[in-house]
Amino acid sequence: MIAVGGENLIDYVQTGLSGGLPIYTAIPGGSCYNVAIAIARQNQVVKYVTPISTDNFGSILSERLITDGVILGTERADAPTSLAVVSISDGEPRYQFYRNNTAERQINTDLLDSVIEKSTRIFHIGSLSLIEGEDANVWESKFRSFSSQGIITSLDPNARSVAVTDKPSYIARLFRMLPHTCVLKLSDEDLKYIIPNTSLKDAFNQLCAKTSAELIILTKGAKGALVKTPSYQFQVKAVVPRPLRDTVGAGDTFMGTILTELHKRCFVVEEISKLSYHELRKMVDCATIAAALNCQSTGCNPPYEKDLLS
Repeated sequence: MIAVGGENLIDYVQTGLSGGLPIYTAIPGGSCYNVAIAIARQNQVVKYVTPISTDNFGSILSERLITDGVILGTERADAPTSLAVVSISDGEPRYQFYRNNTAERQINTDLLDSVIEKSTRIFHIGSLSLIEGEDANVWESKFRSFSSQGIITSLDPNARSVAVTDKPSYIARLFRMLPHTCVLKLSDEDLKYIIPNTSLKDAFNQLCAKTSAELIILTKGAKGALVKTPSYQFQVKAVVPRPLRDTVGAGDTFMGTILTELHKRCFVVEEISKLSYHELRKMVDCATIAAALNCQSTGCNPPYEKDLLS
């Protein structure tokens, strides 16, 4: 089983203009929420372990997870749903977040201990859930705990600078988590934010020196991805989406596909480093294709397994 924690929210995504004013469509989302859906659509057993609101938006969020086959790990929370306003410029999303005292932040250690099953092989976390607050502290603590238990831990910072009010504290948290990370995926924009004022190559090498991750993937948009393991380092070309609607959820779809492919191949952490170049290349190629297919729709819409097999 794969367990996914982290934010769920409603994306108000700009889908057009009317009379010079933007038109927004409400779409269920959140980086980690999207990752769970991407995994489920590829027929892997996945449990989403973050509370979802009892409000109407929460019903939209929970119903989509259920429809896609994601297991809901917690009871609904009597607090509002987080919101994100997503404006699109040249196909790229720009975000504003509203998360104070919302349902997805009602997390504690006892709750997570009660919903994470012994059959869990992979745990994924990242994005907004790690920025600040007691909920971020809980996620960090449990991440270290899961790592010590031999669970494959996965981290995607998916840094949202607009939501960060204390950057030094946020970066310090990420650096504390890196030694406990088995799978690390981040974008070139994440890396520039985390380690600024240096070349991408030097920043990547600095980051690699701070983590014990068995698999590190740096995505670079249209320039593809850089993959690093203890045995291999190689580049993968991007797949051009035709047509390109927007890139919302592309990284989440990529991440979910990588975790899906790992779940098929690796039962314990040590098996990741034993993956052959052919297996790694197949995994990342599949994730790249999945991300491109996602970009052919408005908002996050990960492909199903049948789409990747066709």
